[in-house]
Amino acid sequence: MNSLKMEELLSLSPLLLAIIGLALAFDYINGFHDAANSIATIVSTKVLTPFQAVLWAAFWNFVAYFAAEYFLGFKIGNTIAKTVNENFITLEVVFSGLLAAIFWNLFTWWYGIPSSSSHTLIGGFLGAALMYAFTKNYHEVAMAQQHLSRFDTSIEAIKIVFKQDVIVYKKVIPIFLFIFLAPFIGAFVSVIITSIIINMSKRQNPHRVERLFKKCQMVTSAFFSFGHGLNDAQKVMGIIGAAVIYYHINHGDADYITAEDRFKYFADHYGWVPITSFIVIGLGTMSGGWKIIKTMGSKITKVTPLEGVSAETSGALTLILTEQLGIPVSTTHTITGSIIGVGLTKRISAVRWGVTVSLLWAWVLTIPISAFIAGICYLIVAYLQ
Repeated sequence: MNSLKMEELLSLSPLLLAIIGLALAFDYINGFHDAANSIATIVSTKVLTPFQAVLWAAFWNFVAYFAAEYFLGFKIGNTIAKTVNENFITLEVVFSGLLAAIFWNLFTWWYGIPSSSSHTLIGGFLGAALMYAFTKNYHEVAMAQQHLSRFDTSIEAIKIVFKQDVIVYKKVIPIFLFIFLAPFIGAFVSVIITSIIINMSKRQNPHRVERLFKKCQMVTSAFFSFGHGLNDAQKVMGIIGAAVIYYHINHGDADYITAEDRFKYFADHYGWVPITSFIVIGLGTMSGGWKIIKTMGSKITKVTPLEGVSAETSGALTLILTEQLGIPVSTTHTITGSIIGVGLTKRISAVRWGVTVSLLWAWVLTIPISAFIAGICYLIVAYLQ
């Protein structure tokens, strides 16, 4: 691995260094924002204390790095880096997208809303790129057709944006579809696993079964934390990769221009980025987001150790499946669907649908809101340049 040396790193553009710093800050926030996904059930069933649970989850977040580096690859990172057409990626675009993602993540964390960090990041990236395309087109139309009013110039610029393929739809459409498919798959698998476990355990001593599944939760929570790290740390890699690739191509770096797989070349040359991404998300997980843990662990439905095992197993299986398909999904959506599946095996009324509907609204609105905020951020950044 031809890893970047420290003196080379320090010679990079200040804006690129700021992007790397912001991306790692987002990674940390993602960790404590999504800590609830990994540990809510194990805390609510009192298998571990909150402090023990975050340490356990953080450890398995980091272990996922070795699986990705040596066996599975960085498919999610590759997808994220390619959600926007290369012609519309600039350092200002990436910087603005990250600002928006961090703002929305902190806002939802403060109010205890389990929104998706993944979709916040993607929405920010897309929104900033679309605003960049719009402003570029606006100036070109204004110069070419000076008789047009500002409103008409804006309309013409928007029309051009729709023709430019700013968004790489073959990458983005599966991400949108899995906003709904990931929780559905999680719920479906959870119903099956819970039903099997209940049928296998119904003739056993209830206290013995509970003790057994409390021990099993140690394994299944580790499994889910592994999937969380595997999925989410790569998203930050993808954003950093998009910025680094743009930077080197813009500076005429022949190795990047001619590379068959530019993201793989980036991951090899910037070998410290993958491992740092996994370490930082683990540190964020150790900080914990207790407001969201309360929502995930008890407000959707009451969860027993048996049901915790089922939810965590189905969530982890869903995350690992989608990682192998290269589709970035929300760990929040996935574990929520799995917990809902557990509730459905009791009765439909066991699920607190009022909480669930409010979560659904947060999921649907995350990408457009973060895209809008990123567009505003880009205008401010471009104005200050």
